[in-house]
Amino acid sequence: MSDKELAKYKQLLIERRAQILSGIKHITDDNLKKTLRDSSGDISGYTYHMADMASDAYNQELSLNLASSEREIVLSIEEALKRVEEKAFGDCLVCGKPIAKQRLEAIPYAKNCIECQKKQEEHGRPR
Repeated sequence: MSDKELAKYKQLLIERRAQILSGIKHITDDNLKKTLRDSSGDISGYTYHMADMASDAYNQELSLNLASSEREIVLSIEEALKRVEEKAFGDCLVCGKPIAKQRLEAIPYAKNCIECQKKQEEHGRPR
C-alpha cells in the first residue's frame, strides 16, 4: 500500500476513534454521573418505584455494555494504527492477502479479509 493510501487510512482511523471516544464519553456521562432520581427527572420527595428503578438499571447496564463494545473497537483501531506505522496495514492477519479496499473503507480497523473473517465467524471465534 502506498504512503498516500496509508495516510488516508490513518486519518480515517483517527477520525473514527475520535467519534467512538466521544460516544463513550456521552454514554458514561449520562449513566455514571447521574443518580436514578436525576435520570428520571423526579424532583419530588416521593419514593422511586421499584419497576422504574429496574428499568433504569437495565438501561444503564445496556448502555455500559455498548460502551464496552465500543472500547473493543477503539483497541482494534489502535492496533490498526500500529500496523499503519509499521506499513503492514491492509493485509489479512490470517492469510496475508490484501484486504479489499471496500472492506477497509467500511471497517478501516478490519484485521482479516472477508473470506478469513467468514471462516472465523463460522467457527465461533472472535474477530
